[in-house]
Amino acid sequence: MINIVLFGKPGAGKGTQAEVLKAKYNLTHLSTGDIFRFHIKNQTELGATAKTYIDRGDLVPDELTIQMLEFEANKSENTAGFLFDGFPRTIAQAEALDAFLTSKGQKVNATIALEADDEILVQRLLERGKTSGRSDDQDEEKIRNRYQEYNEKTAPLIGYYQNQDKFFAVDGIGAVSEITRRLSAVIEQL
Repeated sequence: MINIVLFGKPGAGKGTQAEVLKAKYNLTHLSTGDIFRFHIKNQTELGATAKTYIDRGDLVPDELTIQMLEFEANKSENTAGFLFDGFPRTIAQAEALDAFLTSKGQKVNATIALEADDEILVQRLLERGKTSGRSDDQDEEKIRNRYQEYNEKTAPLIGYYQNQDKFFAVDGIGAVSEITRRLSAVIEQL
């Protein structure tokens, strides 16, 4: 099995690339954003709790995120691996993911970061917000708050995965197919 963490700021293209990579490598795509949106749309108790954080542009707390992700991963027994999108976002989440995968005789094989300039990403999200209906994509202040959260809580994961020789940076600007080729070059060397 191959387990990949797709890393990057909101708007970097993780969801777009995950759709391509899951088909190409037969991976189960686990997107915390998709999981949160499902629960919010279906008005579950978990969704209501997650929504209060998302609406402020804050990260959903680790414990809540981990429970949701483990539940979804346990539903996918027959897979070639997992593509984690939006998770982990903190060192605590990375440690919880390592423990969960270890309990299944697996590990994170690589963390691949899609890198892009903040100003380009802000414009991408504002444009996406015109059609997505997502409140966190329609307000520049909320977007910038998400980047501040990312810088404070998520960026430290770079060192965590670099220390394990599992961190790879990929330029996230360009045509979707170009970025896919860059990501595939990393995956195929694992």
